[in-house]
Amino acid sequence: MAVYRKKRHALLAYLFFAPFLVLLLIFRLIPFVNSIRMIFYKWDIFGTPRYIGLGNFTRMMSDKVFWASLWHTVYFVILTVPPIVVLSFLIALLINSRISFKNFLRSAFYLPYTLTISVVCLTWAMLYNPYFGMIGRIMKFFGLKPINWLTDPFWAMPAIVITTVWWTIGFCIVLYLAGLQQIPASYYEAAELDGANGFQRMFFITIPLLKRVHVLVLVTQIIASLQIFGQVYIMTAGGPAGRTRTLMQYIYEQGFRYFRMGYAQAMAFVLFLVMFAFAYLQLRLMIASAKEELV
Repeated sequence: MAVYRKKRHALLAYLFFAPFLVLLLIFRLIPFVNSIRMIFYKWDIFGTPRYIGLGNFTRMMSDKVFWASLWHTVYFVILTVPPIVVLSFLIALLINSRISFKNFLRSAFYLPYTLTISVVCLTWAMLYNPYFGMIGRIMKFFGLKPINWLTDPFWAMPAIVITTVWWTIGFCIVLYLAGLQQIPASYYEAAELDGANGFQRMFFITIPLLKRVHVLVLVTQIIASLQIFGQVYIMTAGGPAGRTRTLMQYIYEQGFRYFRMGYAQAMAFVLFLVMFAFAYLQLRLMIASAKEELV
């Protein structure tokens, strides 16, 4: 009787899981397998796919626009990730301290993260306008010459970076706040009794005990920045002169503007491998951190 009940419960569990498995198979696994297969074909959507082996990768190696787009993506990661990690940590420390308006700060920093990408980009595009934007007016007030933020080859990418940092930093602050609230107050009390000042408590207690949060924030932000598309597409469309064209935008252009689906899929596969490597690195670091805590 017990064996029958066990099999019955297992069957019910599989039945509950079956709808999700079917949807996963139809909308995830099958498209993923087809996308992997497509990297070996030349296909313009309308014609019949033609097998070319590694031809798409050979073309990629000699494509100057591909390498330029890849560099712009890496440049965006370099400009975006360090400020987000450092500022979110410092702001989380401020909000977690004994200040009277920390609830307001928590809401103020997280609120931008709830906005859609179109609202954020269009708002900042107006702020960057050198003629009637608020930033330009402030610069004129101090006697400075306004900058054409989104059309200047040097300032276009930093302008997108500032927008991205303002938009996404709230999520990282929440992660750090959750980590800070898990640190026992007794650690700080013991360190204070031993004569440790605020900086010593931060460097020898707070930062080491937030190791897993640091890894989580760092890797997730790298992966998210590698997929940069919306901000560039809305604010600069890859300009000026292709200076802000990222790899995701180039993949979109090749696939949906020029209908080179096989070539676009090959580039997307390369980007997938890079993101998979960072995801695997995060997993290994999190496991290593957990083992250290157990020891």
